[in-house]
Amino acid sequence: MLAVKALTFDVFGTVVDWRGSVAREAAAALGPKGFDLDWNGFALAWRARYQPALARVRSGGRGFVKLDVLHRENLLEVLEDFGVAGLSEAETDDLNRAWHRLDPWPDVLPGMARLGARYPLAALSNGNVALIVNMARRAGIPWDAILGAEVARAYKPMAQAYLSA
Repeated sequence: MLAVKALTFDVFGTVVDWRGSVAREAAAALGPKGFDLDWNGFALAWRARYQPALARVRSGGRGFVKLDVLHRENLLEVLEDFGVAGLSEAETDDLNRAWHRLDPWPDVLPGMARLGARYPLAALSNGNVALIVNMARRAGIPWDAILGAEVARAYKPMAQAYLSA
């Protein structure tokens, strides 16, 4: 057996609570504007467009773009589906950056501190570098490296996304 040299982690759902965080961010952005939505449903609907958007890139139907671009395109569809209109470009951009403000699960930071004392820790994510860096800085996630889609220019589960790590 080979010695472990580093630990890599998926991020969305494994390290961070995307559903609860996106629901919270949507409520904070849209609630004061008079929208009373099923915030968890909004988060789930937004995330439901994630895999189909990635599939278009993976299949070659679309060139590689950062996840922030796909998230924003998907957000526009979800806003329409939920009857949300009247947001400025700046408000839409800020809501799209909800993915940069995801909270870690309660056991993540103590667990990563223990693991990080022995191994380098790396995010291996479909998230673009700026997204993962912003999330880590805000939440205190101690990544030693950020790898994945933007670095490889390929989305998981394509082999290129893993082999570039």
